[in-house]
Amino acid sequence: MALLVALGTGVGVGLPLALRSGSSLQERLIAAQNILAQVPLIDGHNDMPWNIRKFAGGKLNTLRALETGLQHQDPWSKSAWSHTDLPRLREGRVGAQFWAAYVPCGAQYLDAVKQTLEQIDLIKRMVDRYSDYLRLAVDAKGIEESHQEGRIASLLGVEGGHSLGNSLGVLRTYYDLGIRYVTLTHTCNTPWADCSIAEADPHHPREGGLTHFGKLVIKEMNRLGVIVDLSHASSATMHHALDASRAPVIFSHSSTRALCNITRNVPDEVLKRLVKLFSLIFACFYESVVSCARRSWAYRFIPHINHIRRVAGIDHVGIGAGYDGINTTPQGLEDVSKYPYLFAELLQDPTWTEEDLRKLAGLNFLRVFRQVEKVREDLRRANALADETSITNEELKGQLQCIYQERSAVQSVVT
Repeated sequence: MALLVALGTGVGVGLPLALRSGSSLQERLIAAQNILAQVPLIDGHNDMPWNIRKFAGGKLNTLRALETGLQHQDPWSKSAWSHTDLPRLREGRVGAQFWAAYVPCGAQYLDAVKQTLEQIDLIKRMVDRYSDYLRLAVDAKGIEESHQEGRIASLLGVEGGHSLGNSLGVLRTYYDLGIRYVTLTHTCNTPWADCSIAEADPHHPREGGLTHFGKLVIKEMNRLGVIVDLSHASSATMHHALDASRAPVIFSHSSTRALCNITRNVPDEVLKRLVKLFSLIFACFYESVVSCARRSWAYRFIPHINHIRRVAGIDHVGIGAGYDGINTTPQGLEDVSKYPYLFAELLQDPTWTEEDLRKLAGLNFLRVFRQVEKVREDLRRANALADETSITNEELKGQLQCIYQERSAVQSVVT
């Protein structure tokens, strides 16, 4: 009983062997909650801002259920894509959340920048409106301070390089607005980077990874302190980015190709390269990338974490569930309230130490973020200037020609 009281109150006791070998679920949940009280649970990717745009037209003033529980309000309660609200974030002991400023690939060459700015505005308005729950964070220190205050650090990421509009000036503006990672691609190529779909389909147009401008994007992200996110990228893009970046990179919501052989996942040769740059993969909960199937239990997700730990090491794994951007989850991990159950499950495995679990929860990403900030400060001291290069006409022409060919092929099938 004394042990359980200590765990429940956050006293820094270790996890004794007796708790490991014969503990009940309730005992392990208390132990998991103690760990998450000490270290912020940092999730790499959540798409709720897009669902607010999709279901509520981006209007927070009429969305009172965000604070009372969206699972009880239509259309959220009927949607397989909805897993997040403020009460469930607290129940799940989430300490920091990267909110995705996502817009669809169809906005590329149209109004992707405008839509992305609206999504950034939405996230910041959400943080302001629910300041009892949330606090905007732009650095590692802000995450730790938010956790100490009992608020959820809210960080901003842009999902998809198409949101840059092929402009380094737009990238710099996003940084000033609080963006701290950019996912280089989503489900479409940009004129300067290939996505994972290009790798999967031999007939899909491709550039072979990153173009010259794409490598300049990486360089400018390093200079600013914007984290390079390689989820959704092709293997060639992953390798080129790892070659080009001076700062650690992340995969904000990916899993391992060795256990689910699809190009959306990360191959072992890339996992091995994460060590040199002190980089990190946030493992995703999406059934399609976890088990290559429609339904599985939570334990089907855990082998992905263990595989990353085995290939890259414990210092290079985190959690990026992808909630609200996925429509199937492992049973037992149905929404953001379930994170303690994942840690309780890991507590049954004697190969996971308490320090390992602290690293998985948040210490690994805090290290990555501080290293990204160090690279930024080193470049500032070296008087590195903003890159004023524009994308070349050849890079734009090649991508636009590919799009024309794709649309022509579709049109010929339709007609």
